[in-house]
Amino acid sequence: MPKLKMPPGTPDDTEAAFYEALHQADIDRLMACWADEDEIVCVHPGGPRLVGHAAVRGAFEAMFANGGVQAQPERVRRLETGHCSVHSVVERVAVLGDDGIQVAWVTATNVYVKTGQGWRMVVHHASPGSRSEPVDMADARPLLH
Repeated sequence: MPKLKMPPGTPDDTEAAFYEALHQADIDRLMACWADEDEIVCVHPGGPRLVGHAAVRGAFEAMFANGGVQAQPERVRRLETGHCSVHSVVERVAVLGDDGIQVAWVTATNVYVKTGQGWRMVVHHASPGSRSEPVDMADARPLLH
């Protein structure tokens, strides 16, 4: 199946398209957000490191067997340098539990590179979530253990 084309836009446009594809369980639109590089990497919370298009696609196809993923990026922090943009996001994820819909929080890092086809994702790395919203420790003293 041919890869869907996206306008060059911005890293934010690609991120919005990625999360919309998650909501809609649209594997073709989701994979169109990824770069054509062989070394793309995806880590789902608690999961293995997935390297390459086949591994990434397979994991999302399995996830989409249960429908779309209601993840909404919030508190985005961006570091953009030339042809690379790193987004640290807190994802609010709606999860259906025994008591109905619950909210879980996941911390994720999305990395985008500017390609000839526009901004594309090369890394999505999500950490295991929690029921309480993560706290940013910006400019705080390091915690000693």
